[in-house]
Amino acid sequence: MSYSDPSKLGILACPGAEAFANQVIRRLAGIYKRRFDRKTSALASRYRLSQELVTRKINLENDIQSSLLYIPGNVDQYRPPRFKINARHTYFPNGEVKTEILDSVRGMDLYIFQDIENHQPIPFNDGSVHRHLSVNDHIFSLLVTIDAAVQAGAERVNLVLPTYPYSRQHKKKGREGLTAARVGQMIEHLGVSRIITLDIHSKEIENCFDHLHLENLHASLQVIEKLIGIIDISKEDLVVLAPDTGAVDRNKFYANALQKPLALLYKERDYSKVTRNAADSNISEMKLLGEVKGKTIFMADDMIGTGGTLIKGMKNLKDLGAERVICAVSLPLFSGSAVEDFEAAYRQGLFYRIIGTNAVHHKELLQKEWYIQADVTGLFAQIISLVHHNKSVSSMLDNRELVAKRIKKVERLAKEGSAGLAAHGAATISQRPPAERPPAPGPDGPAEEPLPHGAAPSSGTAARER
Repeated sequence: MSYSDPSKLGILACPGAEAFANQVIRRLAGIYKRRFDRKTSALASRYRLSQELVTRKINLENDIQSSLLYIPGNVDQYRPPRFKINARHTYFPNGEVKTEILDSVRGMDLYIFQDIENHQPIPFNDGSVHRHLSVNDHIFSLLVTIDAAVQAGAERVNLVLPTYPYSRQHKKKGREGLTAARVGQMIEHLGVSRIITLDIHSKEIENCFDHLHLENLHASLQVIEKLIGIIDISKEDLVVLAPDTGAVDRNKFYANALQKPLALLYKERDYSKVTRNAADSNISEMKLLGEVKGKTIFMADDMIGTGGTLIKGMKNLKDLGAERVICAVSLPLFSGSAVEDFEAAYRQGLFYRIIGTNAVHHKELLQKEWYIQADVTGLFAQIISLVHHNKSVSSMLDNRELVAKRIKKVERLAKEGSAGLAAHGAATISQRPPAERPPAPGPDGPAEEPLPHGAAPSSGTAARER
């Protein structure tokens, strides 16, 4: 494993995914630095050498393996790799887009990021043009970027798609297309080896691929961390509720992990009707299986779209006597007027908090008192590092053991009393009022890492990376 030569692992962001990609890059940098420190410490102890000498020897080995004459930097210190691949994205007056990769990717294990649900103004043409892109625009921009990477000689092309496109069109009831499968087949045909996604809407989608690998991550650990920050799970009279039959397995996982009872909200849908907003849902009837009166309800789903179904379900639960309702989603899409609709529902007291993730880029949503954002960039960084080095990813795809350890730690702290919980609370970032929250990541993302070895900054770099 080379810790300093960045010639094999590269991160390339499509327009709209720069903020998320930059945060993952920061996480990757931390992962590699910790590995380096552990490696040097262990080898120094094993061979009875100074850690400084071990550092020099590792840097020498990296220099020998590098395609460069040597890797610039202090040979007595850790030399951090730079993962980011710069690109210029052009938007033409007729609506066409073009991606030009500015750094060499020949022979690289390349990870292309795309946030197809980012509906903020997207910068093109070195920042001189901004456009609002639809899901379809984002998909075609992704296809153009994939082709550019293949043409540039990348050895392996992987996609990081927190939201899998068209995932809700995975089955048909009449004369409909299986669009989720067709989009995946288009991507595979272009030469993509792997897709890394978050809580895909249906596992059936994986069946459409011939050779492409689909890594489906879960944000349950990050969600539970945030849940612990807003309620005392050891004392709360909590019921885990599946908002529909499709979410039973997901909520059964939470019920088992939290050791709480499971309830089900069964819904009848009128599929002849298209849901356009929260007030115009296609739900015709709801039935509750379980007891919710006087309880705190926690329910988890994969995504919030327009939110009409969820708001109607929350109202139903409050009418049945639920004390307060907390919802968690991996993909907070909040399409159309969903943010305003949920704000109105919160003012009516229909729910207490909604836990989402930063897998979908938002600005307005982060300022809402009722919204809590869980960070999944570390999850993606870990899976990328493991896949790149051909290590097992089983513990990342099935995180039941990690969640169980986290719950046991909370229970142990609860038994130790208020002092232990206070220490835990200091380590856990809980929900804060909007005025006290740290500022949301801007379009430039986190602070930039060092330039690639031997590269000099160009005049257009800052504009290209906005």
